[in-house]
Amino acid sequence: MTDSAPPPAPGPDPGQGEGLGVFDKALLDRCISCGFCLPACPTYALTRQEPSSPRGRITLMRALESGDLAPDDPTLAEESSFCLGCRACEPVCPAGVEYGQLLEQWRDHQWQGRGRPLIARLLMAVVSRSWLLRLQGLVRRHARDRRSARERRPASGDRKQPVSLMLGCVERGLYPSVSRAVRELRPEVAVPAGQGCCGALHAHNGDSAAGAGMARALGERLPGTIVTTSGGCAAHLAHHLGRDRVRELSEYLERTGHRPRGRVTVGGRPARVALQDSCHLRNGLGVTRPPRELVAAVADYVELPGADGCCGAAGTYAMLRPDDSRAVLDPKLEALRKLDVDYVVAVNPGCLRQLRQGLRRTRSRAKAVHLAELLAMAARSEPGTGPGAEPDPGTGTEPAAG
Repeated sequence: MTDSAPPPAPGPDPGQGEGLGVFDKALLDRCISCGFCLPACPTYALTRQEPSSPRGRITLMRALESGDLAPDDPTLAEESSFCLGCRACEPVCPAGVEYGQLLEQWRDHQWQGRGRPLIARLLMAVVSRSWLLRLQGLVRRHARDRRSARERRPASGDRKQPVSLMLGCVERGLYPSVSRAVRELRPEVAVPAGQGCCGALHAHNGDSAAGAGMARALGERLPGTIVTTSGGCAAHLAHHLGRDRVRELSEYLERTGHRPRGRVTVGGRPARVALQDSCHLRNGLGVTRPPRELVAAVADYVELPGADGCCGAAGTYAMLRPDDSRAVLDPKLEALRKLDVDYVVAVNPGCLRQLRQGLRRTRSRAKAVHLAELLAMAARSEPGTGPGAEPDPGTGTEPAAG
């Protein structure tokens, strides 16, 4: 009889060691697995499967961190992709779990090299090149300004510093009328040249370090208060530059005492207008009231059931997982049909694109517009301001002035 091999040296129980270092342990440990997040999660609503909920995904993160699941486990790959990253779980969490930060750390680990979806890699490569973004402006005619932000007179509510309008990557190419509408509303806002990407796309697609660097670089190029027409960009920039430096458009208008002018009408009656929240603006920055009050000032505001839920755009999500994105959007389109609205307002360009495509697909009579476009449309209705062309809901552009 031969001697048996010696028993292995005792080690830490699964999940009790130092871990792989993928996640911030303090953030990971904050979850108490109470389940309050489940009703708020769009993907859990689709599947009713625990792994597709925030609590379930944090359980997967813990298993990855402890080594109980191999990094190449297919469930890890699927759920890190299936999550919308909408952060709807954060406001309802009694323990204050910063799920958005955990998701970024997860994708930083999971989406390396070929693990990152090809579409995401291509988009990240494009927005990393400022000259490509500037080229869009030459073709699409977004707002531009020859004077610097420091040469412009600040608005009444921000006399101590200049104000810069950030041009979003998607918006400047697809919806240049949005930045032009902002300048119509508030001519004092400067549009500095040479702007790059804010880095939100990188942060949400597995390269949060690059995303943070891009946010800081943009902050150096844009002096004073940064105004953005994208809720997602606002949340990302505020995280890295500080909340006091960054204002989403509706916040800025409220802060500076903007009083909307005119009314938006359809067939001689006040237009019925709903609003779709930006997930990161609502869940990341807690901004919900200002855009609703601005809409109500120029139209007949109608609250959209589920406006606080994701529309399915979620940055690159609609391109990476189109079927899941559509499944999230469809109940919202049905709700809009029942409301019989004339317009639905978005405060994020990704949401605007998602809504326009969905409304066109379902042949809805409703039009999706950005908040800036709606307010500018109302202002143009006042006597003496001249006729204004409505934004084209199919292309996201305005007819050129004659």
